[in-house]
Amino acid sequence: MKTTPFVIERTFGVPVGKVWEAITDNQKMKQWYFDLAEFKPETGFEFRFYGGSEDEKFLHICRVTEVVALKKLSYSWRYDGLPGESLVSFELFDEGDKTRLRLTHSGLESFAGNGPSFEKESFEAGWTEIIGESLKKFLG
Repeated sequence: MKTTPFVIERTFGVPVGKVWEAITDNQKMKQWYFDLAEFKPETGFEFRFYGGSEDEKFLHICRVTEVVALKKLSYSWRYDGLPGESLVSFELFDEGDKTRLRLTHSGLESFAGNGPSFEKESFEAGWTEIIGESLKKFLG
């Protein structure tokens, strides 16, 4: 079974503080990420949201596992009623007036057998859209 995590890196032409706010401020997250009822960048904080396609929505259950202000945010990622648990990490690298973001989603193989929506390619397409398009557009 392939256990290579999915990794995507993008550089944004804004300071690290602006990217940190985009990934930790719930009001900003709603504009480019998912519609979370509540989010706090605090270790142990659990948040839930629905995501998926128009035809198939899944309840995501996540718990913040690591917070290093302006540098790293990680949380567990699983689905209500389905086997498997993974880890999403956002790492920020301050490059002066620019910020490099590395998103790593590991443990995707734990979702094998849950159907086509849980194939690694599906996650790759989703994160490429979210980080490469939605966040890029939000940050301007």
